[in-house]
Amino acid sequence: MKLSNAILISLIACYGCLPAAMAANVQGVRSYRAPDYTRLVFDLDSPPQYTLNTRDPVQVVVDLQDSSLATEFDNLNLENTPIASISSATLDGGGLRVVLALRAKVDPRSFALGKNEQYGDRLVLDLYDIGTAATPSSAASSPAPAQSPQSQQSSPGDAIAALTASLDEGGKRDIVIAISAGHGGDDPGAIGVKRLQEKQVTLAISRELAAQLNQIEGYKAVLIRDGDYYVGLRQRIEQGHDANADLYLAIHADAADNKNATGATVYALSDRGATSEQARRLADKENNSDLIGGVGSVSLNDKDAMLASVLLDLSMTASVATSLDIGNELINSLGAVTRLRRRNVEQAAFVELKSADIPSLLIESGYITNADDAKQLDSSAWRKQFAGALTNGITRWFHERPPRGTLIAWNQQHGGATASGASTYTVRSGDSLSMVAQRFHVTMAEMKEANNLKRDSIQVGQVLKIPGVATPQASYKEHTIAHGETLSQIASSYAVSLDVIRATNELKSDTIRPGQVLKIPTS
Repeated sequence: MKLSNAILISLIACYGCLPAAMAANVQGVRSYRAPDYTRLVFDLDSPPQYTLNTRDPVQVVVDLQDSSLATEFDNLNLENTPIASISSATLDGGGLRVVLALRAKVDPRSFALGKNEQYGDRLVLDLYDIGTAATPSSAASSPAPAQSPQSQQSSPGDAIAALTASLDEGGKRDIVIAISAGHGGDDPGAIGVKRLQEKQVTLAISRELAAQLNQIEGYKAVLIRDGDYYVGLRQRIEQGHDANADLYLAIHADAADNKNATGATVYALSDRGATSEQARRLADKENNSDLIGGVGSVSLNDKDAMLASVLLDLSMTASVATSLDIGNELINSLGAVTRLRRRNVEQAAFVELKSADIPSLLIESGYITNADDAKQLDSSAWRKQFAGALTNGITRWFHERPPRGTLIAWNQQHGGATASGASTYTVRSGDSLSMVAQRFHVTMAEMKEANNLKRDSIQVGQVLKIPGVATPQASYKEHTIAHGETLSQIASSYAVSLDVIRATNELKSDTIRPGQVLKIPTS
């Protein structure tokens, strides 16, 4: 009994040291500004116990039990945020109080995040601007423009009404491309050579792609993320729907332990397994971004996801098929300006691509962990070329298959190439200015005038404007190659130059095979 009492007394004496070991001390603080909210992230050394209160309309208070402050708030960038200042104090009995003095009223939301491969424990505080505040169910997601109740839920009737409105306006709506820059905010994505961050590269490429598309008549680019903040994967899909996008592109930059891994890859959705181990690995990594970027207690396997998978089985086939078709077009364009890791569209179960009615692709622009790729990804000139190749592939595909009710479709129905603006084309290896002019049915003089060219020479990766002219739409015959035929014989028999046939059929060489079908211009 005496021994037991001694042990008990020792345990009681040591108990006083336990609270310090369990304390959730604040080791760092970061801030991010999104379109409709401001995020503060507190880095902790253990899971927090805390309370959040609004003391008055312009003050928010966070109390952390058994905590202390091991950092400073002076380095936080609070410009363009509702936060005027941040101060701290020690609570009676131990603990930390953080007080936010505000310039304007906000709707505060908070949640804790556990450890992951990128960060330790975190406390996330989101201050939503009044008037665009998120509902509690979406507060742990990421920024999105305010929506009316009618816009939050879509139905077949809404889609029909939108199409009818488009047709009532003459069927001249823009083709909408939603561009999603990967990662952002608390999720830097892959870290590459010289500490280059994926989130910076993807935003730069996305902005360049949007700028190029917005210069083309009949196209409108929508940036899902246009700053250093995180958008949840499912909310990215929702924003694509809100924009009525015709195509959704997610821009990323890959990483690998093998520093020799290099090149760009195009991915589409697969609900039946990945086409390669690389695709499966990448999908697993990207699908976990919400856990790093901060969307609360997110689960990618909840009941809603299970229900969505059932609906996807019913409606996804056509969308995936179209995605693969567009992806192949983009691969053809990208091959002119960068190395390709894969020359076919890879597939895996990417959450971000699970939109049943929007063709969706994920573009890995290169390996940020490869010295050569990283140098390109960090180059504004190369990013412009890369975006130009994407622009060229997108516009070429939609020129062949314009959605009903769009300006591009209207122009084709009324016998014009474009109404007044210009399309673009990224020069590939082997192209000449005359070949590009013939492909788009314009004259050399018009090409040189539109691009302010003094000579006929062009360079691989150069982005050319294609002038819009009111010429009749070209027509073609189809020729199925017979055994023993050569390309020059076919050109001679139709009285068409070899350059025209090469350009029309996008041939990189004169090698042809029996059974291959060629398009022969007849006008």
